[in-house]
Amino acid sequence: MKTLDETFETFLVEEVKPGIVVVTLNRPDRYNAMTNTMFLELERLAWGLETEDACRVVILTGAGKAFCSGYDLADADDLPHLGALGMLDQQERAARALTAIRSLRVPVIAAINGPAAGGGLALALAADIRLAGAAAKFNAAFVRIGLSAGDLGTSWLLTRLIGPAKTSEICFTGRIVDAEEAAQLGIANSVSAGDVVDDAIALAEKIVSNSPGGVQLSKRALQANLEVGSYAAALELENRGQALLTRSPDMAEALNAFKEKRAPVFQGR
Repeated sequence: MKTLDETFETFLVEEVKPGIVVVTLNRPDRYNAMTNTMFLELERLAWGLETEDACRVVILTGAGKAFCSGYDLADADDLPHLGALGMLDQQERAARALTAIRSLRVPVIAAINGPAAGGGLALALAADIRLAGAAAKFNAAFVRIGLSAGDLGTSWLLTRLIGPAKTSEICFTGRIVDAEEAAQLGIANSVSAGDVVDDAIALAEKIVSNSPGGVQLSKRALQANLEVGSYAAALELENRGQALLTRSPDMAEALNAFKEKRAPVFQGR
């Protein structure tokens, strides 16, 4: 993959197994806090991976003891002094980065190895699947620094995951949600007994064993149907996706492999 040859200042990128790319936020001395450079690099990374047909699953994790501690408060002193347009530009830069990650055509798994706070929580929520390590912690820290939890998609995504009442409690208090509670609420899919990145890779391998087109259009349907306004609109979207996939040689290959009791060999076309 060409993207793997690029150099990034704020994270590491590695294809650990065919089609499985691990992105490790790499500012451990700052608990992988977000900077403007990170936002720009995440957007560039997402654009690069979109052009890589060999990329099938992306795993996000953090170096050291944290997943991501949110916006680096060492850079926050200037925020109150920015004009309205300057602050809007700052917000939109961050929002573009998280939108780019959420909009990747392939599944994104967040392997949350430690605290995910503020913007780090928003980044975790932007993933399709979240696996929590034993040390994972989640909190909507915005209110603790005088900001709104309506930031970087948190109010929209968290409400859809766990409902408005629990979201309100977590966001209004800024309290910490540990790994076990996160799994009970539905913020995390599960809690890993061992290494959360290893578990994410094992899950990614199961995804990679399926047809690329089927997985990608499933993701598109699931995300789009969070936003459509009716059952009829959801059916219309699903119908189009299924009709397209029946034209792919991968479907015929899957059916033949089932009849012949062998593993399918997908082409991704």
